[in-house]
Amino acid sequence: MKRVWAITCLTFKSASRFRLIPVLGALLLGAVVALPLVIKDDGTARGFAQILLTYTLSVITALLGFATLWLACGTLAREVEECQMQLIAVKPVARWQIWLGKWLGIMMLNGLLLALSGGAVYFLLQWRAQRLPEAQRKSLESEVLVARGSAKESVPDLEPIVNEVLQKRLEQMHTRQAAMRPFDLQMLRNQIREQLKAEYQLVRPGFFRRWIISLGPEHERLRDQPLFLRVKFSTTKRDESTTGPPQTYLTLWQIGVPDTPRLSRLSIKLAADSFQQFQIPPNLFDSNGVLTIDCINPNDTDLLFQLEDGLEVLYPAGGFGLNFVRGLGIIYCWLALLAAIGLSAASFLSFPVATFFALGILVIGLSSGTLQQIIQDRGISEVNHDTGTITNPLWFDHMSVFFFSAILKVVNLVQGFSPIDSLSTGRWITWGQLGRAVGQIVLLLGGAFSVLGISLFTRRELATAQGNQ
Repeated sequence: MKRVWAITCLTFKSASRFRLIPVLGALLLGAVVALPLVIKDDGTARGFAQILLTYTLSVITALLGFATLWLACGTLAREVEECQMQLIAVKPVARWQIWLGKWLGIMMLNGLLLALSGGAVYFLLQWRAQRLPEAQRKSLESEVLVARGSAKESVPDLEPIVNEVLQKRLEQMHTRQAAMRPFDLQMLRNQIREQLKAEYQLVRPGFFRRWIISLGPEHERLRDQPLFLRVKFSTTKRDESTTGPPQTYLTLWQIGVPDTPRLSRLSIKLAADSFQQFQIPPNLFDSNGVLTIDCINPNDTDLLFQLEDGLEVLYPAGGFGLNFVRGLGIIYCWLALLAAIGLSAASFLSFPVATFFALGILVIGLSSGTLQQIIQDRGISEVNHDTGTITNPLWFDHMSVFFFSAILKVVNLVQGFSPIDSLSTGRWITWGQLGRAVGQIVLLLGGAFSVLGISLFTRRELATAQGNQ
């Protein structure tokens, strides 16, 4: 490991001398200091803290991400092109030690820059919080500067019911499942599934929707602790106003143990199509930690709560400082993967081509929405506007769906973690999530790119690169 450490130190010193580093430092300083002065918020301490965390951490991640790719491609490809690597390769140092030392050197620089910029964001938040009035500071510490766990209702498995209803529909139509075209059968299945979901999601005028949420073993610790409901619903009624605040809808809530004194009734006006949260009284769950929530719809329009994210209960689970460190840890895992991608590209390509190749992989990773849409449309051919899908997919449509499905599964291994969103909403980032991020992003994906890069770099003829100069 002495050889690896020597390469690591040399890479750190070499990367520090890049002209990109002073520019990157100035941009990070501007993101932390200048950005909070120009961003607009809703005028509340909570809104400012959420926007500050979202914008600053997003800018820091983007700047460090692009810089990591640039340095990873440049530190290896440039040394090969300028014949510096040939001097190292003739020494008793294995190629894999050179590659690993390069990666560790880049990650040392990333760790230093991320720690400095992240620490500046943290202390800026704490400084601003201490200058707030007592009531606003407590509200901020209970909603944003905190680590809150989440409890949701179990999503019902609708597939057995969908299959049962589908068979009954086919019997009524006097049609066998094998006799139907796959496209028509899939459309019928999706239609049945959406109808069943509507029974769970839709709250019609004058009716109510009940959620039964178990707080699990945490409920004993949550006695006398403040709880929050985070809700989001949509309506079929269009908001006609183009200026001013969005239209709100009256919602009636009954929370607690039914038919007992431990029942709280709330009347709150909420806007549609956006996540909103409000505090509920403590100790409303029963002895088993089960919280019963009823929402009554007194409006003249339907309210639709999605099964996945329509309602959840947020409860305090830890402090903000350690939660912030875990969030930075996940961002550091992202940078580790980008460093492995850049070095792998530079292992067999020249600097400009390696940079272009690495950025192409990054763009594909950021295009998960487009990939998902292609999979839903069942191809890349022209979509039928009546059905929203391709009526007669061609062979390249089937190939694209298979190929993009595989890419999306890989992309989801990385995008399944969202520390910036969790920190800005006061969500708890667990050690388990950080461990999964290390396993999936660094060890699995980063390890795969590392094995590929080391293998290509080991087989690369450096004399050929020298002869092409």
